Amino acid sequence: MAIRDLTSERLYVDSGLSEGQHIVLSEDQAHYLLHVLRLTAGASLLVFNGRDGEWRADLKDVKKRGATLAVIERVREQTAASDIDYLFAPLKRSRLDYMVQKAVEMGVSRLRPVITHRTIAERINLERMRANVIEAAEQCGVLNVPDVSEPVRFDKAIDAWSDGRTLIFCDESASAEAPLDTLAAIGHGPLAVLIGPEGGFDPVERNLLLSRPFVTAIWLGPRIMRADTAAVAALALVNATRGDWR
Repeated sequence: MAIRDLTSERLYVDSGLSEGQHIVLSEDQAHYLLHVLRLTAGASLLVFNGRDGEWRADLKDVKKRGATLAVIERVREQTAASDIDYLFAPLKRSRLDYMVQKAVEMGVSRLRPVITHRTIAERINLERMRANVIEAAEQCGVLNVPDVSEPVRFDKAIDAWSDGRTLIFCDESASAEAPLDTLAAIGHGPLAVLIGPEGGFDPVERNLLLSRPFVTAIWLGPRIMRADTAAVAALALVNATRGDWR
């Protein structure tokens, strides 16, 4: 595996990337590079768009409120995204921010909010969530930027489920079998991980999950975890058995 550049600043851009291309930065991007990071003309940084790999670019045409990036060379090829959906009951603002950032760091491909009976924070700022996704991708060196889906009701999400994708359900009432063994026994194919709300799923929701053949329940141990902690624990287990940690 190639050694990654862990010292250069990274920036997500929407445009395609190719050698010799010039990218006009938005006012917000220019402000961030020039006034927050205090970069100057000629500074080198890394750019990515989630499709074309990672490229080295130089800061050019610096003005008070604008600048351009000159794309120089590709330093990392685009990697295949892990096909892992992450479904979760939305949390309150700061904890939702944390959960989103950690899910990106753990390599999920899609973030899918679901509204359960016990969900407290039913209103979600999707733009804030997408901004958190991009910021986390910039900071942790990932090349793939997860999609953010519109919130849906829990029962509708389950009723519309594709049987080709296994849904890993973190169930505090599951049998105390080692979760790594449970996950290792699942066949290959697309995965999703579901974390419930504070207080857990209500009995109707839990019974709905356990009645579906595409659902596998795993136990996360004897301790009661906060939802954001459970997300990190569950995604770590999935990466260790089915993801890119193997």
